Amino acid sequence: MKVLLHTCCAPCLIYPYSLLKDQGQEVTVFFFNPNIHPFREFKKRSDTLRLYADNLSLPLVAEKQYRLIDFLRKTVFHEAERCRICYSMRLERTARVAKELDFDAFTTTLLYSKYQRHDLITSLCNTISTQHNIPFLYQDFREGWQFGVDKARELDMYRQSYCGCIYSEQERYDKSFR
Repeated sequence: MKVLLHTCCAPCLIYPYSLLKDQGQEVTVFFFNPNIHPFREFKKRSDTLRLYADNLSLPLVAEKQYRLIDFLRKTVFHEAERCRICYSMRLERTARVAKELDFDAFTTTLLYSKYQRHDLITSLCNTISTQHNIPFLYQDFREGWQFGVDKARELDMYRQSYCGCIYSEQERYDKSFR
């Protein structure tokens, strides 16, 4: 099966790609993450992913534009719903691209992180799958969390310390949120 795998970053790709490959899936990586802030962080994640994909000869489709303004326009004054909005933006685009490029299904590395809202992501993917008439390949990748972390360290891969958005960056570093 040809699968378009939405990917937030290279470290989060390690385990899901390994598992899907072992299952016999034909995987293409898709990088679309308008939430990532600042631009230097976006660039680091994009460059690290490109290098990793090149090393594996893994096909990569990447959104080349930095679309932070699109993300902010949708989330400002809706901060309490920012994760749902962010997931929807990224997964909606993934499903559209999967359909346009004739993939059999789509999935996401967001299902790998133990810090993301797994049930919300799964629910959104199921809804988007129906709306766009493209199957969502569900897999709970969290079981491979430590494997991915260890492998990323072994490869001396850039690993970020927050999900990517301006809000999570503030929560990460502003101790008044704790």
